[in-house]
Amino acid sequence: MVQLHVLFEHAAGYALFAVKEVEEIGMLLPMVEECVTKIAKFTSMVSLAAFFPFKSAQGALENINAISEGVVHADLKLFLETNMPETKKKAMLGVSDSKIGAALQEELSFSIQTGGVVVEILRGVRLHFHSLVKGLTAQAASKAQLGLGHSYSRSKVKFNVNRADNMIIQSIALLDQLDKDINTFSMRVREWYGYHFPELIKIVADNSTYCRLTQLIGNRKELSEESLESLEEVVMDSAKAQAILDASRSSMGMDISPIDLINIERFSNRVVSLADYRRGLQEYLRSRMSQVAPNLAALIGEVVGARLISHAGSLTNLAKYPASTVQILGAEKALFRALKTRGNTPKYGLIFHSTFIGRAAAKNKGRISRYLANKCTIASRIDCFSEVPTSVFGDKLRNQVEERLSFYETGDLPRKNVDVMKEAMKEAGDVTTEIKRKLEKKEKKRKKRESKLHEEEVNGGANGMAEIKAENGEPETPVKKKKIKAEAVETPDDVEAPAAEEVETPAKKKKKRKSEAMETEAAEEAPETPVTEKRKKKKIKAE
Repeated sequence: MVQLHVLFEHAAGYALFAVKEVEEIGMLLPMVEECVTKIAKFTSMVSLAAFFPFKSAQGALENINAISEGVVHADLKLFLETNMPETKKKAMLGVSDSKIGAALQEELSFSIQTGGVVVEILRGVRLHFHSLVKGLTAQAASKAQLGLGHSYSRSKVKFNVNRADNMIIQSIALLDQLDKDINTFSMRVREWYGYHFPELIKIVADNSTYCRLTQLIGNRKELSEESLESLEEVVMDSAKAQAILDASRSSMGMDISPIDLINIERFSNRVVSLADYRRGLQEYLRSRMSQVAPNLAALIGEVVGARLISHAGSLTNLAKYPASTVQILGAEKALFRALKTRGNTPKYGLIFHSTFIGRAAAKNKGRISRYLANKCTIASRIDCFSEVPTSVFGDKLRNQVEERLSFYETGDLPRKNVDVMKEAMKEAGDVTTEIKRKLEKKEKKRKKRESKLHEEEVNGGANGMAEIKAENGEPETPVKKKKIKAEAVETPDDVEAPAAEEVETPAKKKKKRKSEAMETEAAEEAPETPVTEKRKKKKIKAE
């Protein structure tokens, strides 16, 4: 008869339950579903075989991370080896996750069951777990679940933040949104100000420049020869500035009230500030890409590289993708439509925005996109798994794509990939050592600065205490006072306490004689000091 045991992973520990009359329960699955909610009936079917509580929160976190990744932890292996029946052929283990089930089957060679009656039994175990395990209350179980849930989530968030590609994803999303908003608002300014000065739309095509001119010109009737220089500064073209001036004199636009003009100027000011912020955001994105994915940025550009990372979800996900997936990333709709209609599949997705595909001839676009996707995959993997970020490999890969492009056009054979990678490895090693040396130097400087600041703080604190004491009228050097007091209290060398003489041992007497001899020699060498009247009195009293 086959013995079914069910493994249940809880925040408090691992539990192994023995299921009675497996075959009958399997046949009566609807009845089992009804009995799950009632504890009395459920305990007649299932009994606790063994329970392994986690020793600490750290241990629980390690075990849950192993289970989520489908890895058999050492604790779980030991628990099952100890408590499962020795006859593995007759024993069957039921688990909730097929991934961990496959790992257990490979590791311990148990026959595993994941579906059917196991799901219903585990549902009942989850519901009545605190009742089935002795000494575990519902409150303690919920606390364990809450604590482990928090620590697990925290560890996952930390893992994501370490790569810093979340900032790139948010930046490129905001950049795309800003482009749409600036375009919409600029069209609104053009339409609004066009009532007053319609000729300006044809002269100036750029949205940002148009909004700046709207701020500068204001009422077109006030435009004169004096404002020609300021117009040239905005337009960066003397001919255009003159054309604007001429058009303002013979414009067909309607007159505009000052209040309407103020509103137009305010709105155009907002659009200009948005355009300036977009430029700053693009610089920020460029700097972040040079830190997180320098090789991908060097190969395909910061914006296209950031879009690839954003579409994949993270740099790690992008590094896991094969080159064929990277090639059509962003063209999923076209791909599935082609598969459905049995048409031609797309040749490129987001990488179409790269300059390489635009420069290639129509017949070579598919070939160069495939080659570029291959190089993008290599660059993303280097960026994801390298310790020190450098753009050496990205530059070399870019040169390879350039060579391949010229090969398609002229027929010049490109260099072999092995030779290029050897060269890149050598350069990358030199750059990495240089970067590490600079980082060590910076760290030393920082530590030196910190130690200096600490010393200054300590010295400053001592000086401050001295100043406060001086203000309060306290003397600055209390140590000297103590010394003076000690000197005043000191008894002369000649006077000896009688109690000490009584207690002295022969060894102490020898030492004392030596010290007395030394003192007498020193007294003979030194000039005789006059004995004060007070000391004389003390001597008399002691005698």
